[in-house]
Amino acid sequence: MDNPARAPILQAMTYNSDILIVGGGLNGPALALALAQGGLSVTVIDALPQAARGDDAFDGRSYALALASMRLLRAIGVWDGIAAHSQPILEIIATDGRAGEGPAPFFLDFDHGEIEEGPMGYMLEDRFLRQAFLEAMAASPHITTLSSETVVAQAPDATGVTVTLASGKTLRGRVLVGCDGRRSGVAQRAGIRGTGWDYGQTALVCAIAHEKPHNGIAHQFFMPAGPLAILPLPGNRSSIVWSESHKTAAAIQSLDDAGYLAALRPRFGDFLGEISLAGARFTYPLNLTLANAFAAPRVALLGDAAHGVHPIAGQGLNLGLRDVGALAQVLVEARRRGEDIGAIDVLERYQTWRRFDTTVLAAGTDAINKLFSNDNPLLRLGRDLGMGAVNAVPALRRRFIREAAGLTGELPRLMTGQPL
Repeated sequence: MDNPARAPILQAMTYNSDILIVGGGLNGPALALALAQGGLSVTVIDALPQAARGDDAFDGRSYALALASMRLLRAIGVWDGIAAHSQPILEIIATDGRAGEGPAPFFLDFDHGEIEEGPMGYMLEDRFLRQAFLEAMAASPHITTLSSETVVAQAPDATGVTVTLASGKTLRGRVLVGCDGRRSGVAQRAGIRGTGWDYGQTALVCAIAHEKPHNGIAHQFFMPAGPLAILPLPGNRSSIVWSESHKTAAAIQSLDDAGYLAALRPRFGDFLGEISLAGARFTYPLNLTLANAFAAPRVALLGDAAHGVHPIAGQGLNLGLRDVGALAQVLVEARRRGEDIGAIDVLERYQTWRRFDTTVLAAGTDAINKLFSNDNPLLRLGRDLGMGAVNAVPALRRRFIREAAGLTGELPRLMTGQPL
């Protein structure tokens, strides 16, 4: 006869999945695929309907993937199917100047030929990456996806964590991972606060078609109001990420397409010939957010839920994918050793690995933005001379190229192309 006293214990040991991931954007699916390869079962809880994730129309959104991030995507089985849609980044040119006046005489020029590994990174449109994730998750027997569902409560305990969905359904797992953005509900419910501030800038994001080929060159043009990034896409197209003050950005975004292009042209210049809009136009406010902890009992934060940085270095998604590689490695290794993968000492290994790196990069992007987003003549002279000095020293230049490619620091195995 069953002992009724054992029922709560048996219930506590019943799990829907090993890992519950909140957020179905990009980092959540990447983590799910990495964990599934390591033999863990995963449930991804996505607030959006699946149809919204699978739209294959070009809307202008694209990502700069560092070489190490591409290796991770290849290691989890999605890169080979989308590689043909990517554009290698063969060179990065960073210049300083004012709109309509052209660049300053000193600049940085990073060429992929100075390192042995290949292109520094790849540009890839959002639609291809999202679709690849959807297809790969659907094909994995270890992954369950719940679309159009939101988490309203979470309760960690000694053996796992239980979440309650808005639909009334409850799920239980060993670990809950928040991949739910800068205003992470997972973080708030876990009592994890954040540090940060507003930059007073808004990013204008679009894609353009241009008359002349870009030759795989990415440009970063630092202007007093904020940086303009021109990132190469396949064909004669480029992705634009353009920072202005909140007020100026709102005024430009309210213009019709002709007015928008008229505002962009003096900043963009004529080096690629005639330009036209391709796809939709977006804006998003720029701020710094850094979670005060990346781990709590039975909870880990990843991607924008853990850190949101200025896009000045194009590292947002790359930072998130580093989190993916690190957390997947920590959890899979803990499972192989027979540890409780949701134990706080296990999750703190992930926090120790990632928090210092992200804090340093957040501070670095913050400092670069403050240094370049002004028109102080002394600062302008100092930064121009600094760029010229770095560009003149091959060893320093190669260091920066390897940084841009994501090849420095303690890399997770997936980011070196190795399996977990």
